[in-house]
Amino acid sequence: MRKLFRLFLPLFALLLSSAALQARGFRTVVIDPGHGGHDKGGQWGLVYEKHLALDTATRLETELKKRGFRTVMTRRSDYFISLPERVRITKRYSDAIFVSVHYNYTWKQQVSGLETFFCTGQSRSLASNVHAGMMSKVRVVNRGVKFARFYVIRNNTCPAILVECGFVSNADERARMKSAWFRQALAEGIADGIVRYRRAG
Repeated sequence: MRKLFRLFLPLFALLLSSAALQARGFRTVVIDPGHGGHDKGGQWGLVYEKHLALDTATRLETELKKRGFRTVMTRRSDYFISLPERVRITKRYSDAIFVSVHYNYTWKQQVSGLETFFCTGQSRSLASNVHAGMMSKVRVVNRGVKFARFYVIRNNTCPAILVECGFVSNADERARMKSAWFRQALAEGIADGIVRYRRAG
């Protein structure tokens, strides 16, 4: 058994290396604005996560196109799309990464900040680069890069992350996210992080 393992070890290493190179060789970014339609996401008064996420995702698409990426949006207006369908859309592209855009909510109104989630090892570097990109653009609490098993990042086979762009439930952060400059800064930060991730390969 040990001899067999030693025989196949170089092949395993080659496959892992090939997978890493393929991950960095992407040219398509699937942008997933969270929620939509009857699924409003986090909300405070008339401030709905679904609207903030779509606007930020649309701005992100513009920034990525400037940088030469091909983009795919899982939704372009205010309608509901299921989690499995978001994953199915992504799996149509063999050269893609996946970025799901969300805004956060908690009953603890003092909580604020940005956080970025990954589920697999191949996605951790993408999450770290994107999170650093966002943090370089806005002065907010850094809640870090974290492991999670959200459906859309757990079931995608390509590098996949989910970004939380601030807490709708926090008054100060809510005031900022209602301003176009804040959403634009986050979009630029995410795009910068994606560029750094690809260059790192």
